[in-house]
Amino acid sequence: MTTYLDHVGLSVADLEAQTSWYCNAFDLLPALPFQVPPIQLRGQFVTNGEITIELLERQGSTPGIQAANQAEALLTRGYGHICLRVSDVDSLYEKLISLGAGSRLAPQDSPEPGVRFAFVADPEGNLIEFHDRKGPVA
Repeated sequence: MTTYLDHVGLSVADLEAQTSWYCNAFDLLPALPFQVPPIQLRGQFVTNGEITIELLERQGSTPGIQAANQAEALLTRGYGHICLRVSDVDSLYEKLISLGAGSRLAPQDSPEPGVRFAFVADPEGNLIEFHDRKGPVA
């Protein structure tokens, strides 16, 4: 049996705004939107064929963890951030900041030798890490 990560689900306050931001930020395309009326849920997958994020807006939702940085996020158990592998950390960081992301950790060398990484927060405060690891996780 083969197992792989299919997508990451992210609860958002403003589905249209976050769909637009994630598509612009990571060159993703929206898939067919969906609704689950009994629980007042609207959703939108955004994907490029390699990564897929499911954006979910449920009426009455409230903000969860709003950590100032990744160290603070680790004080709450559960999922704290998503991480994307990219080819150019510095260029993507500048792009995301220009699109309204908040800086949480400017690009720098990772504790893992030969890897550069950074953290930002999307417009709703969700943490996103990205790095340029070339091979498998060691």
